[in-house]
Amino acid sequence: MKPQDLMRSFLGSHRWAYVLAIVAIGGAEFLQVQIPHVLGQFINRLKAGATPYTVEHYALALAFFAACYVVAFGLGQLLMGQLARMMEYDVRQVLFRHWERLSSHYFQQHSVGDLLNHTLTDVTRVRQALSQGINQMSQAVFLFAATLYMTLGTINVELTLLSLLPLLLIPAVIVAMGPRVRMRSRRVQEALSDMAERAEESFLAIRLIKATSNEDTENGRFAGLANEVLARQMKLVELNTLFQAILPMLSGIAFTVGLLLGGYDVIHHVISLGGFVAFSAYLAMMVQPLMQFGRVINTFQNASASLVRLQVLLRVEPTIVDPAEPVRRDWRGEVTITHLTYRYPGSDARVLDDATVHIPRGSVLGIVGRTGAGKTTLLNLILRDYDPPPGTIALDGTDILDLRLEDLRELIAYVPQDGFLFSATIGENIAFSMPLVVPEAVERAASQSHILDAIREMPDGIHTEIGERGVTLSGGQRQRTAIARALIKSDARLLILDDSLSAVDTRTETDILRVLRRARGRKTTIIAAHRLSALRDADHIIVLDHGAVVERGTHEELLRAGGLYAELFRIQMGEEVGVHA
Repeated sequence: MKPQDLMRSFLGSHRWAYVLAIVAIGGAEFLQVQIPHVLGQFINRLKAGATPYTVEHYALALAFFAACYVVAFGLGQLLMGQLARMMEYDVRQVLFRHWERLSSHYFQQHSVGDLLNHTLTDVTRVRQALSQGINQMSQAVFLFAATLYMTLGTINVELTLLSLLPLLLIPAVIVAMGPRVRMRSRRVQEALSDMAERAEESFLAIRLIKATSNEDTENGRFAGLANEVLARQMKLVELNTLFQAILPMLSGIAFTVGLLLGGYDVIHHVISLGGFVAFSAYLAMMVQPLMQFGRVINTFQNASASLVRLQVLLRVEPTIVDPAEPVRRDWRGEVTITHLTYRYPGSDARVLDDATVHIPRGSVLGIVGRTGAGKTTLLNLILRDYDPPPGTIALDGTDILDLRLEDLRELIAYVPQDGFLFSATIGENIAFSMPLVVPEAVERAASQSHILDAIREMPDGIHTEIGERGVTLSGGQRQRTAIARALIKSDARLLILDDSLSAVDTRTETDILRVLRRARGRKTTIIAAHRLSALRDADHIIVLDHGAVVERGTHEELLRAGGLYAELFRIQMGEEVGVHA
């Protein structure tokens, strides 16, 4: 959905609330223009001779109009403010749902800081433009029309038109300066995104920065970006200041003309003294809506850059989509990979080269290879983080491209390399795939991943907050928590571990794998690992080298073959001996 379509939809669904708000604002402005008229009549009565009753009468009239104005204007402002915040809420919801639809590839190309700037700065600016636009434009139109009617109908047509001539230059100023305001506003937004991206990266790498005593360097890098933001903001401030200064100057000229001509008319009895006082008040009132016109258009110019950024974002479509007619059935968990060759988008290098693997239901497949051999790519294709070529990966004989993404991923329990944890309780992290935290299910999964004892030693058990990305946990505890999060999906037909046991000791690794085999029974497991000890008991192992399957067999068979697997095993055993020595 485009931002314009979203706003049109919102305005349409809340049209009666907007109508009520606009009517209230219009009524308030009509009441406001009665005050100078009453004041002018009062001055004329004073000049002609007035009684205390007359003073009280006009004082009560002014109080009545003022009180009614406050009520009507307050109602209009309240409704406009509420509607603007509701619109902001809707836009942020649409943005987040849109991001959730996009493929992983999109987030590899865009920084978190830039995405956050969309939800914080861009949405706020669009909300301000919409709320101030309708609100101030309604005020300006009603107030200008009411004051113009009062001056033309009750005071003097010629005096009114001549005094307004300088104010008619305001639209010309807006047309001339608006595009420059919009351009500078867009540059400010771009600089803010760069600064937010740098800050986000620094926060994530704060341990590394402190460990390497690199604070001054980081401060310098951030200061450079902050200076660029400041410089661009100053240029925008200068232009806005010039823009805003021209408007009072034109209004000052209008007042000068009104004073000269109005004073002359009073002297020559063309208008009364009360009429002149009322006209002066009306002239001030007419300046206000014309200045509001300028401010509203200026606000729209500033917000247009944000609107364009949101429009570009919402035009992005996910690269991984559901089939037109998805296949649905009871799945068993047999995976077949046939002649899989894959290149990443925009690259000519083969990451996988004619890989063929059969993974029977309930079996454990191990995948090994040097760094960059294609292990994680193979797993990502099974998950459809990227689409494999048609006919190369099948689940129970059905091409995975024929499954809905949601259905496919519901069948898979996945533990990535980094084992990302949320800034929440450890129980909420384990129960991430569940709508509610069920203590029994959390403890069962934690027991299977050998993290339950550590949880029981925590201050609040499963309700213990673990900090951002699980900062209060050790590396091994983070990995075991991530494994528990996968195991709690007890109905998953496929468990995928992407080097997810590297931070635990070999004994814990053995215990976890033993529990996994016993607990999962006839459910398929795929384990990609650098440490070969994790694959000793796998039913089948494939060895990848430069994307191709160069060896396959059990642990013992591959050792006897004396190929790449045996070489990697000897290297690892030598490293372990060296460490223990």
